[in-house]
Amino acid sequence: MIRFIIQALVTMAGLWLSAQVVPGVDFTSTGSLIAAAIILGLVNAFVRPILVVLTFPITVVTLGLFLLVVNAAMIGLTSVFLDGFRVEGLWAGIGAAIVTGVVSWIAGAFIGGGEEARR
Repeated sequence: MIRFIIQALVTMAGLWLSAQVVPGVDFTSTGSLIAAAIILGLVNAFVRPILVVLTFPITVVTLGLFLLVVNAAMIGLTSVFLDGFRVEGLWAGIGAAIVTGVVSWIAGAFIGGGEEARR
């Protein structure tokens, strides 16, 4: 449960930064930002693995770059479920996926030491 909350906070920071940096990504309120982070976490947990398996051949041919499109689709799906979160088009989704991914990667570098401590 703690891991999900931390991941939601990191995702929330990434989505907030995306809204500041990427044109075409916007939130109406802080509550929409929180809901978008939670919904994106759920979409990434349930829908993304299926989509990754289905698009595996395309991902191999593009040397992994198609995963940006998959991540953008997950962000776009989140915006469909939530009225207060808006993503205008594929390029805005790809930009948001890149920014959110970089924020998650940086946060993982600082937070990621938990697995070694548990062993």
